[in-house]
Formats: sequence, C-alpha cells, structure tokens
Amino acid sequence: MRVLGIDPGLTRCGLGVVEGAVGRPLRMINVDVVRTPPGAEVADRLCEIERAVDSWLDEHHPDAVAVERVFSQHNVRTVMGTAQASGVAMVVAARRGIPVALHTPSEVKASISGSGRADKAQVAAMVTRLLRLDAAPTPADAADALALAICHIWRGSAQTRIQAALSAVGNAETR
Repeated sequence: MRVLGIDPGLTRCGLGVVEGAVGRPLRMINVDVVRTPPGAEVADRLCEIERAVDSWLDEHHPDAVAVERVFSQHNVRTVMGTAQASGVAMVVAARRGIPVALHTPSEVKASISGSGRADKAQVAAMVTRLLRLDAAPTPADAADALALAICHIWRGSAQTRIQAALSAVGNAETR
C-alpha cells in the first residue's frame, strides 16, 4: 500500500509518501514541506497547497491519503488555517476518487511510538527508525507527514477491511 500523509498547515504543509504493509518493512518514497508566505492572501496560499498536493498525487499515485484531523487549539487563527489546508487536501484527493482518512495527533503518536503523548522528537526518532533513514526528516511537519502515512498503513488497512465487511453484511441484508 502506498499512502500520502499530509500534515496540514497554511504556512508549512508536510507531505510524505510511504509504501508498505502491516508486518512488512516500510519504505519512504518522498517527503517535503510546502511553504507559503504568511503575508500572501489566504486564497493564494490555499491554491499553492492545492497545486502541490495535485502534483504529488500525479507523481506518486497513492492508494490512500491520510490527513491529520484538526483538533481544537487555543489559537483560532492557527486552527482556521490548518482546517482550510486540510480541506483543500481532502478535496484534491476525493476529486480523484482516492480514499481519504483522518487520524488524530494522539492516534498517530500512539501508532508510531506506543504513546499518544509522545513529543515531536520521539515521533521523529521513531519515523527515522521505522523507515531506516540516516537522519530525522526536518522540519517536524515532514516527519509528521511520514508518521501519518505509517499510521494509516498500520491502522487504516484494518479499518478498511472492517468497513468492507460491514458493507458486505449490510448489502447482504438488503437483498
């Protein structure tokens, strides 16, 4: 399974592609951070994020896209920008028919490190170890995007199988 992980943000949006399967070695395909200037118009910044996600989908052909679920923060401006970037990423993938999954930060941390309270350094260290990298991806948005992709490979495939089974049962009952 190939997953594009997206750590949404208006100033820095992390993108990371990981390939692998449960119980098999993981492989990083690519990682980067899309940066938009804070002084630019919000609509222009969102268009830049859209173009970048579109380009990554063209280049990497992921089976799924995993986006960090926006959670409540004290800074409303930050959460708004994060939510807007998240929405753009989801629309770009959905428009192509690529499944989109949302994972909470604590779910990603628990999946990667075993603790939902892991800090950014612990997540980066585990991403580095799991992907057998020479150094931790920087900035943190890059490591977070890879962590999202890994989380989805490990958790999302099970969730997809459960949903498919429930759908099959539902379809059988309506016949």
